[in-house]
Amino acid sequence: MSGMRTTKPDASATEPLLSVEHLTVRFGTSTVVNDVSFQVRPREKFALVGESGSGKSITALSVLRLVDGAHTGGAIRFAGEDLVQAGERRMRGLRGRDIGMIFQEPMTALNPLYSVGNQIAEVLELHEALRPNAARARAIELLARTGIPEPQRRVDAYPHELSGGQRQRAMIAMALACKPKLLIADEPTTALDVTIQAQILALLDELQAEMGMALLFITHDLNLVRRFTHRVGVMERGRLVESGDTAAVFADPQHAYTRKLLASRPQRVVQPVPAEAPVLLEGQDIRVQFKRKGGWFRKQPPFEAVKQATLQLRRGETLGIVGESGSGKSTLGMALLALQPIAGGQVRLGEQRIDDAGRDALRAMRRRMQVVFQDPFGSLSPRMTVGQIVGEGLQLHQPQLGRAEREQRVLKMLDEVGLSARHGVADVLQRYPHEFSGGQRQRIAIARAVVLEPELLVLDEPTSALDVSVQQQVLALLAQLQRRYGLSYVFISHDLAVVRAMSHRVIVMRQGEMVEQGEAEQLFSAPRQPYTQELLAAARLS
Repeated sequence: MSGMRTTKPDASATEPLLSVEHLTVRFGTSTVVNDVSFQVRPREKFALVGESGSGKSITALSVLRLVDGAHTGGAIRFAGEDLVQAGERRMRGLRGRDIGMIFQEPMTALNPLYSVGNQIAEVLELHEALRPNAARARAIELLARTGIPEPQRRVDAYPHELSGGQRQRAMIAMALACKPKLLIADEPTTALDVTIQAQILALLDELQAEMGMALLFITHDLNLVRRFTHRVGVMERGRLVESGDTAAVFADPQHAYTRKLLASRPQRVVQPVPAEAPVLLEGQDIRVQFKRKGGWFRKQPPFEAVKQATLQLRRGETLGIVGESGSGKSTLGMALLALQPIAGGQVRLGEQRIDDAGRDALRAMRRRMQVVFQDPFGSLSPRMTVGQIVGEGLQLHQPQLGRAEREQRVLKMLDEVGLSARHGVADVLQRYPHEFSGGQRQRIAIARAVVLEPELLVLDEPTSALDVSVQQQVLALLAQLQRRYGLSYVFISHDLAVVRAMSHRVIVMRQGEMVEQGEAEQLFSAPRQPYTQELLAAARLS
């Protein structure tokens, strides 16, 4: 993103384009936005930052009056008009035409039953009164302008047929179809790899300069805010606690909460691995293939997701695996645990082969190796209590334990991960996953894995869905558990700052191949391969 331009706000504009004045949003008796005021000038990039639950997304959605069931007070003036008082017909005219919106997750924001071209054309037909053929031609132009390859073909693609980065570009094309004066972007790069994220930000910057629009940016990514915005407002529990020029706020934060957020960047927490530490896990020439659907006349060759990967992991060591989506890093991680069959090579846990182990032998090895997934809400059964979830592995692998002893082991483990009455969490065993925050759910997932006292833990994007301060807490917990139990970690992530903080050694993957590996600090400080250099440049970590 080194070539990205930063569009200057319109200093000559005497009136702000958007003025939020004493905004209050209530759901019943609960106040989620409390007396918030800020302004966005023409051509300016203004960011609202804060953790989950801070009210930043509700504030953004309130501008477009998209918050159902809420009582809204105060004023939201757009080009001098108070949108709080505007009728629904007027709002429908503004949405998409004068104010565009990019949502966090395009897969849920885009209609899965319509092609992306039809969805962009619909906006143009509604607001610009274009005929269908003209709207389709304009949709192709917009897809091309936002960098989607083969736009004449992709215009007929459905959302599920596009990659994450392409879906986000299609969302941007739709949001900018009518050249809005204000673009609201709600976490538009959260789920994207660093190189795709850099491309999306560069694209937004370029389009902003071209169209002269203002940008209201909602995010919890402070590194992104520092690089991309002119001014920033910091929200905590529904209140705007600090605002000002981005550089000034980052250089000299005035509020304690802002200082806490800025101090929450991942800090390196690894302890040296003893020189005599034995090799725990070894993979030799691992290959993973997936069958492709064949055509009418010939079979398609298999897709090679992992190509001859060779690695070692010592006891007490953390091996980071980084790369973009589709690089094969998660597939490799699952192959190391025998959760994904391999087409060639071998995997050893200590002296035992994992890849060709029989059912009984593999089941016995399962206690020694566990996994923590990216989304704890998806990996924790909503029908089981926390006590049942964490105790399930003990019941399976250590059936000799009585119920009382098993419950004590579960309580002790939950206490270690910060979920007990001592930490202000009451009746933890009887509660269900939906009653906990994202960070707490990830702690439950970690407790479930570590309660068996495994030797190996595969962590697949374990912090990507967490706020920066919660992320730091989970990383500190993982480091603490590693020291206490001598755990070995395979840490899979596209967040390079997290991998640098946690890993002793790092493997960089691209299109199924291991393109570079080495000691973490050496690799991050002096990457040898152009692809690694590109990743670090995109993340601004080199």
